[in-house]
Amino acid sequence: MKEISIDQQLQKMREDWDQRARENARHYVNTASTAWSDEEFFASGEKTVAEEILTDMTNICQGKAPGEMRVLEIGCGAGRVTRALARLFGEVHAVDVSGEMVRLATQALRDQPNAKVYQNNGQDLTVVPDLPFDFAFSSIVFQHIPSRDIIENYVREVHRLLRPGALFKFQVQGHVTKSEAKPDDTWLGVAFSDRQAVEMAFRCGFEPRYRHGAGDQYFWLWFFKR
Repeated sequence: MKEISIDQQLQKMREDWDQRARENARHYVNTASTAWSDEEFFASGEKTVAEEILTDMTNICQGKAPGEMRVLEIGCGAGRVTRALARLFGEVHAVDVSGEMVRLATQALRDQPNAKVYQNNGQDLTVVPDLPFDFAFSSIVFQHIPSRDIIENYVREVHRLLRPGALFKFQVQGHVTKSEAKPDDTWLGVAFSDRQAVEMAFRCGFEPRYRHGAGDQYFWLWFFKR
């Protein structure tokens, strides 16, 4: 298998997601439809928040009022979930590797002044203000990244920005029986076993308190900053 550098992988991620955004951004963000209406697309983001956030407020808020919380989202795409997060939390900062996706997300959030979107380089969060964040979230994003090193660097960067004790709730590809992702495949990302996820948590300064879906496409991780 041809080896490529992390810089080449990051460039490929940016180029591929820019192209997907130009072709049909909403479909590639959520493949359940090829012709999302505005109402349906953003309702699907509300559904994600209802299922993954509102059912987990004890772990997420830890006694803090949502309206007083500063939240970080990794991989905002066209703003599908970001918009729903901004309607719940006091302040939302979101990043995406694709400039085209960021442009669309900015448009989607134009009536949400408490939400800010940034184009990052695909592996770190230096574009985000160095502020203490109360919660970080990422859904259907890391499953597309072809490198564990890139994902782990993201996790380490989230740790840098979170306040002590705060939660990073995110999902990775857990279907380890699938063929290993090619290093330039920005759709089928690299998979994590349960052990690999736990080891990554400890290396990055997190406590992997809960995990759900090991072995499945949607492997959810609850990493609490130690």
